[in-house]
Amino acid sequence: MLSLYSCSTCGKMILVVQDGDGTLVCHDHPMTRVEEKSSDAGKEKHLPVIEKTPAGIRVKVGSVPHPMEKEHYIKWIEVIGDTFLYTATLKPGEKPEKEFFLGNLSGQVKKVRINCNVHGIWANKS
Repeated sequence: MLSLYSCSTCGKMILVVQDGDGTLVCHDHPMTRVEEKSSDAGKEKHLPVIEKTPAGIRVKVGSVPHPMEKEHYIKWIEVIGDTFLYTATLKPGEKPEKEFFLGNLSGQVKKVRINCNVHGIWANKS
């Protein structure tokens, strides 16, 4: 559940919210399941850092801020809980972080994912 699939032809990405039989197809080719990376080895840091705030959580991309240039930036941040899902988009020039209001939601944050336009999907389990 909540798996990501990508088209190798056009780059379209879809989120599967409920698993089922069949094959996802785009441009007459099966889409590829996107694997999450969970350990940094390069000089840029991609792993989401989760900080608690009075209203919820703040997600920062990397222990060292990730570049946010036109050629290399974080496209989105996703917070996955056991009873909720939040996504925030980012643009070049913005800070590589977002705050998410969790309020009185029942449930806990399970995982945070980010999408780097150059290096793909990275995740950190809470």
